[in-house]
Amino acid sequence: MRKLVLVIAVLALAGCGEGKRVEGQKPQSAVSTAPVTAPAQQWDLEVRGEITQAVSDLSGWLIEHSFVANVIKENGKTRILMGPFNSKAEAEAKQAEVAAALTRAKKQNIQLLVVEHAVAQ
Repeated sequence: MRKLVLVIAVLALAGCGEGKRVEGQKPQSAVSTAPVTAPAQQWDLEVRGEITQAVSDLSGWLIEHSFVANVIKENGKTRILMGPFNSKAEAEAKQAEVAAALTRAKKQNIQLLVVEHAVAQ
C-alpha cells in the first residue's frame, strides 16, 4: 500500500510543471554587455572539527542550520569548505555568523579558518 501511495505522489509531482508556459529569454540591453571579470583570488571558510569522524555530523549540522557547505577530499584529507567568497571581508562576515550559531548551539572544539585560493582560469 505504501508503494502505491509513493508511486502516486511521484507521478503527481512529476506533472506539477505541465501546461505552464515557458517564456524565452528577454533580450539584454547593450549597457550590460561588458564582461564581468572575476577576481584573481577567492576565499573560503574552512570548518574543522576536533576528530575526523565528526565530518558527517558537522556538515549535517551546518545544513540543518542553513549553511551551505561542501565536503571535499584533498590529498587524503577530508575538508569542509563554505564559499567561495569574492573578498576576505565576506568570508570573515560568514565566519562570525557561523561562530555565533556554533556558540548558541554550545558546539565546542570547532575551528573556523578563512583560507585563500587562486581562481582557476
